[in-house]
Amino acid sequence: MDAALIAGIFVVLLAVFTVLRSVRIVPQARAGNVERLGRYSRTLGPGLNFVIPFVDRVRPLIDLREQVVSFKPQPVITEDNLVVDIDTVLYFQVTDPRAAAYEIANFIQGVEQLTVTTLRNVVGGMDLEKTLTSRDTINSQLRGVLDEATGKWGIRVNRVEIKAIDPPKSIKEAMEKQMRAERDKRAAILTAEGFRQSQILTAEGEKQSAILRAEGDRTSAILKAEGQSQAIDEVFQAVHRNDPDPQLLAYQYLQMLPQLAQGPGNTFWVIPSEVTSALQGVSKAFTEALPRSAATREVTETKTAAKDEAAMAAKAAEDAIADAEDTGPRQLGPGGATPGALSGLEDGSTAQPAEALREPQPKRS
Repeated sequence: MDAALIAGIFVVLLAVFTVLRSVRIVPQARAGNVERLGRYSRTLGPGLNFVIPFVDRVRPLIDLREQVVSFKPQPVITEDNLVVDIDTVLYFQVTDPRAAAYEIANFIQGVEQLTVTTLRNVVGGMDLEKTLTSRDTINSQLRGVLDEATGKWGIRVNRVEIKAIDPPKSIKEAMEKQMRAERDKRAAILTAEGFRQSQILTAEGEKQSAILRAEGDRTSAILKAEGQSQAIDEVFQAVHRNDPDPQLLAYQYLQMLPQLAQGPGNTFWVIPSEVTSALQGVSKAFTEALPRSAATREVTETKTAAKDEAAMAAKAAEDAIADAEDTGPRQLGPGGATPGALSGLEDGSTAQPAEALREPQPKRS
């Protein structure tokens, strides 16, 4: 009884184990290779799969998603014999699980070694400066070589990136010094350019200011000169119109002398020698007859001319009377004017009244 129960339990457990071994559930983006009696049979896809227990063996599942593998830095010698450490990152994807499992023992290690050798070949033909500035070129060349070599492994290399390029410490220090020198040089050049531009702008501003100031001074001087010229001309014309005499000028000179001594800094004053002549002119002006002005001279000349004309008229009248006494009266018409009187009128003399010409004549015996 007990043996039969134990055998039944064993059969049940064996059946359960057999069912569990015959069922395989594969997750999404995974694949499993099935070996039947040690030989590749098929590849299990995502989902529920059945295999023959104790005959089929499922190998470890392979990830079909894109994978990222970062390799440790590898020393690479550049064309100018400098050793640099290059750290790369590989992006790949398994496209054929059977080839990835049976064409190469470890495709990750194979890809790593292939990346190192290809990287040394590519970087070996470049100098340090070109290596540091040609990452895109290195990436494209690496991807082309790796994709071609890993195609038979069931792997597609999507992208290869150089994560870091580390030159030696001495080279880093030299590069830092060079960069610092370049920055200092650019800073000095920019400072010099700024100072130069500042000096140029300052000089141009001073030049324009000096030109404008000179033009203003010139215009001011011209206007002052024109004003002084007009003032002198007006004074000159006024002086000549009024016809001043030396006594008036001497009097004006004496009036200006006290103003010369009114300055606050004048502690010693020298009297010019012309003061004596000026005083003499003034004394003569008060002792002698004052000169006549232009209006006075004009009135005097008019009165003198009138007196001369009156004298000439009187003389003409006397001549006419004398002629009348010698030749007798000559009747020329009403009024009895004599030819002498007419000749006097023709000479431009002033006509006298008729009563003056008709003086009583003596009777002839």
